[in-house]
Amino acid sequence: MLNRTTLIAGVGLAALFASPASGAPAQMVHSQIPAAVAQLGLPAVGRLPATQHLRMNFMLPPRDTNGLAKFLNEVQDPASPNFRHYLTPAQFNERFAPTAADYQAVLQFAQAHRLNPTRTVPGRTIVEVDGTVAEIEGALHVAMRLYNHPLEGRQFYAPDAEPTLELETPVAAISGLNNFTLPQIRAHAQDQIESAKLHASLGGQAKGVRGAHDGTGSYAAWEDLFMGTDFRHAFASDTPLTGSGQTVAVLEWDSFTPADISEYESTAGLPDVNVVEARVGVSANPDNGDLEVPLDIDMVMSIAPGVAEIAVIHGDDYDSILTEAADPTQGENFPLQIGCSIYGGADGNTPNCLARFAAQGQSFFYASGDIGAFPVEPSSGGVYIGGEGSTDTQPFMVSVGGTHLVMNNFGASYNTELVWGGSSGGYQTPLSIPSFQQRINLGALGGSTVYRNVPDVAAPADNILAFGTGTNGVQSTYNVNGTSCAAPLWAGFAALANEQAQADGKPSLGYATPIIYAAAQGPIYALAFHDVISGNNTNSRSPTLFYAANGYDLCTGWGSPNGQNLINALVNFASPMFVDFNYFGSPQNGRFETPFSTMAQGVSAVSNRGTIFIRTAGSSTETMTISKPMTITASDGPGTVGQTP
Repeated sequence: MLNRTTLIAGVGLAALFASPASGAPAQMVHSQIPAAVAQLGLPAVGRLPATQHLRMNFMLPPRDTNGLAKFLNEVQDPASPNFRHYLTPAQFNERFAPTAADYQAVLQFAQAHRLNPTRTVPGRTIVEVDGTVAEIEGALHVAMRLYNHPLEGRQFYAPDAEPTLELETPVAAISGLNNFTLPQIRAHAQDQIESAKLHASLGGQAKGVRGAHDGTGSYAAWEDLFMGTDFRHAFASDTPLTGSGQTVAVLEWDSFTPADISEYESTAGLPDVNVVEARVGVSANPDNGDLEVPLDIDMVMSIAPGVAEIAVIHGDDYDSILTEAADPTQGENFPLQIGCSIYGGADGNTPNCLARFAAQGQSFFYASGDIGAFPVEPSSGGVYIGGEGSTDTQPFMVSVGGTHLVMNNFGASYNTELVWGGSSGGYQTPLSIPSFQQRINLGALGGSTVYRNVPDVAAPADNILAFGTGTNGVQSTYNVNGTSCAAPLWAGFAALANEQAQADGKPSLGYATPIIYAAAQGPIYALAFHDVISGNNTNSRSPTLFYAANGYDLCTGWGSPNGQNLINALVNFASPMFVDFNYFGSPQNGRFETPFSTMAQGVSAVSNRGTIFIRTAGSSTETMTISKPMTITASDGPGTVGQTP
């Protein structure tokens, strides 16, 4: 199990303008010093050599943040005519990207301080630069010092003060100024066979002892691991949807070996899926990183074998990877669904990156973590040293926990799920509790009524097959665990729902968490989700919490997806119905541009707690029975049902 430490004391833009001795305008960029230094007083033991080169990114916030906040409220509000009217990347850049003048000012600032710009982005939010330590210290008015890491037996570097820039253009964050937390992954190898080819010779023998291991999947050669169609049999057995036409992105610190994907496709009997690579910066390449990437690809293609493309977006800077997923520049398609199982590197600009996903109709599924329950009473004012903390949970994400899956007849059909003990859950500061969690009795579950609670949903996180090629060039077979498995499974499941949404002429799911909660809190919950009611994620830091419960809990959220029922719920909740009594065109499918012409059509199509907008003034003579909760409102003019004009 991997340990990590949280860096951030807060989220969001923080720029403080002051007047230095020179009289030039300046700003301080906060939250660049690790908590171990800033709050726990870790002493410096040295200094980075002045001639050493570092790469770092200046992160610019969106233009018109108030306008963006207003747009996000409208695009998520079922009572707004702008509900689910998303922006394209080009439209987002036109409305909310920093101005060209501001971007140029940051470039000029870098060049004036001999920092060499090495990468820019179309949305004008990132300027990547390269410079020596001496040049960086002079530009930012800091000293780059060395510290002994309190947990990992290594040294790390960090500035001794918050950076100060003589620059009027606001900067949301600066990445690359410390390496306290190294890039990490959430895939863990439980067991390994040294050669992937060995499984063929073990097949007959292993089949003779099936049932001796925890797995109940179809990979007979070793431990009955889950692979391929097992996941569709468990979570999408009743739908013909395959993700056709969809692009799923997986965000990574590393690249992958194509032979590992081919081996999985061949072993699991899956079709050849188009996998493309998009690199931004330099691959971080952590230990065992090559296993994470093929695992994520495997999970997506297992649940959604018909996707048009799986885009592997990788680099060494978290916000750069997120930005590439929001506005592709390396030839990959625009992804409506994104799976993320990497962590380490969130900063004050990360919420802005995720807000862009929400504005553009992209769903972001994030692995909740593999350390079990978070500490119930965080020490050091919410700073977790050695545990997962506030940087893991950000706005506009779906947090995905882990389950232990049990299947019938070795992958043939779903039986049950239990909590996977490593599934991280609990509440995290400083993100406030969202409105969609306020209807849950979280206090009775040990959660918070003040802060954001996680996870939201879950999927299998152990006894899963993957192939990985190590740095020695040898391909091995792995039994993998971790919420790394669960997040890409949900991203693949979202591709099924978005395939249906597009076929029905409806918008994409977008920020999916509110509609997941709306579906789970309605009458279809038992049909749309597998509720996980057995097990716990307790540990030595949280010995009494948390336990599985009926409905929502802090181990697996609402549970795992249940096929077509959940797909229908998500697609229907993703759009209000529009009715125009004066519309005579075709088709009539309830969209703003092609509304229904009768109220009865709208009532029939709208979901529970959905909204019907009467688009223009008019009236109709209709009689109908309304048996489900909904909101009916006139958006552009008064409308009357039940009497003649």
